[in-house]
Amino acid sequence: MDPHCTEECRRYEQDGFSIARVIAEHKGRYSILLGDNTITAEITGKMMFAAETRKDYPAVGDWVAVQLYDENSPAIIQNVLPRKTILSRKTSGREVEEQIIATNMDIVFIVQGLDKNYNLRRLERFLVVATQSGAEPVILLSKIDLLSNDELNERLEEVKTISKDATTIAYSAKTLVHLQEIKNLITKDSTICFIGSSGAGKSTLINRLIGREKIHTQEVREEDSRGKHTTTHRELIPLATGGCVIDTPGLREIGLWNVGGSVDEAFSDITELALQCKFTDCTHAHEPGCAVQSAIEEGMLEAGRYESFLKLKREADYIASKSDITKQQERKAREKKMGKNIKVILKMKNKK
Repeated sequence: MDPHCTEECRRYEQDGFSIARVIAEHKGRYSILLGDNTITAEITGKMMFAAETRKDYPAVGDWVAVQLYDENSPAIIQNVLPRKTILSRKTSGREVEEQIIATNMDIVFIVQGLDKNYNLRRLERFLVVATQSGAEPVILLSKIDLLSNDELNERLEEVKTISKDATTIAYSAKTLVHLQEIKNLITKDSTICFIGSSGAGKSTLINRLIGREKIHTQEVREEDSRGKHTTTHRELIPLATGGCVIDTPGLREIGLWNVGGSVDEAFSDITELALQCKFTDCTHAHEPGCAVQSAIEEGMLEAGRYESFLKLKREADYIASKSDITKQQERKAREKKMGKNIKVILKMKNKK
């Protein structure tokens, strides 16, 4: 049982409900883990009617209060318990909406391959999203068996410039080098969520942690190190040694969602430099006494990292502004619908 929701759990149990955890979602139906048993569940019509956004539905990792019936009937999810962490991204496409990847994880493992999958700018983006979740980000660099020691040390130095305080482990799922270090991070009561692009090696690593080939893996393309989406849906997998891992489909791109100050936090080196600028309203473009531009000129700050920072800041500001507009439109639509319902009810009463 997650200690985060113990008090709330007790209240629901006193009302006759059972507490379970969502481990997968399948087109409106859910697989939930109750003790050691996996059962099918559905949400109540009331929950469906009251839901304003996708965030109001259960997500993988959620603790839920359920009503149990006979073994031939699905359990009914009555409510979602408070979430302690949420890993989200913007949905793909034009819609400005939140998509929850997973909830209630303690650590987010960001997996990136040291083949052609390696990309510092993508890693920065994943760090921002992981930081915003409230969980601890950990960087896992896979496939070290493909590099020489000198090449590996060069990559580690590059990652160090952007990882800040995040734990970084370079490993090989093939030779099992440093695999134990990763296992040591997964404690008995912890939940670990894996994210990364397709072909990074998430599924292979999870199979090693589970101790069997539960997740099918495929070879990546040699020319660009991209793999097919081996994992097609999010799934929480309990480990025999304790703890849980959440596998997610490969993400070639991950849109920011209301990341707030997480961009500044992930780029703390730049925000700290900005405090040293001569002018408080410095745009870091052409002003004299700009500490950021000086750091770039002196080679202390990579220009590409600064450009990435600006790009992510613009994207975060845009999503925040569009999200506010969308919320206003949704609220107006609800009020309009409620007004129509009231008119119908009053009309029916007058007829009586």
